[in-house]
Amino acid sequence: MWCYETLHPDIKLGIKGKSLYKKKTAHQNCQISKTKDFGNVLFLDGAIQTTEADEYIYHEMLVHPLLLTHPKPENVLIIGGGDGGVLREIFKHPVKEAIMVEIDRTVIDLSKKYLPKISKGSFRDNRLGLIIDDGAKYIKETPKKFDIVIIDSPDPVGPANALFSNQFYQGVSKVLKPNGVMIRQTGSVFLQSEVLKNNYRRIKKIFPQTFIQLVSIPTYIGGFFSFIIAAKKINFLKAKKSKIKKKYSKFNLKTKYYNPDIQFASLQLPNNLKELVK
Repeated sequence: MWCYETLHPDIKLGIKGKSLYKKKTAHQNCQISKTKDFGNVLFLDGAIQTTEADEYIYHEMLVHPLLLTHPKPENVLIIGGGDGGVLREIFKHPVKEAIMVEIDRTVIDLSKKYLPKISKGSFRDNRLGLIIDDGAKYIKETPKKFDIVIIDSPDPVGPANALFSNQFYQGVSKVLKPNGVMIRQTGSVFLQSEVLKNNYRRIKKIFPQTFIQLVSIPTYIGGFFSFIIAAKKINFLKAKKSKIKKKYSKFNLKTKYYNPDIQFASLQLPNNLKELVK
């Protein structure tokens, strides 16, 4: 059978495979399919979230630029991330604690069952603090402070919509330490340019240092995919590549896509995107 992404009503991305699971959870429609070229694929509300074949590009680029550029990241907050890929990459670093706030426990359970190659046992790491709750609510109420906040959420539909608001970004700033950094996905630069533009402008009003990072991920429809990095102090364009390369070697990081050169290259924007967010 064919499985289609339905996020965009006038565009289809189809992957042929066998359905392993399809059911509505308490929060969203969830489907997992087994495919020949991409392995097992997770869909949420009709949009591809991750595949076993190309997930490493997304997860490595969400994690390593921040944890290697920050001078000493000790505690990390993840909003979402139920497949465990972000956790896996974080625990390659000598962090003391990673708090994950995931609204849908079913996504975690299904990922452990059908996508174990992604988390690789990271849910068993004793540095993990797992909280099943609304990420926006947690940000609003927690007294804790973090070095890094990683927002690994679906697109701004359904329960994830609150994670793209001014109020939420102000809350993220509140829970970050003075040297803190956040990152979030903002979709396809071509098909979701308004999501990128609007969120960039919201974040830039709150964080003095704001950057767009571009990554190409085969199963994310629409070409280049975008992340926004925001920091209170750290200028990612002026970070010392030599220091990042030294830490990358010191921690003996095993990555399939990320390297320090890719990090700096991914922050360079084409003219149309510079114009979009000007």
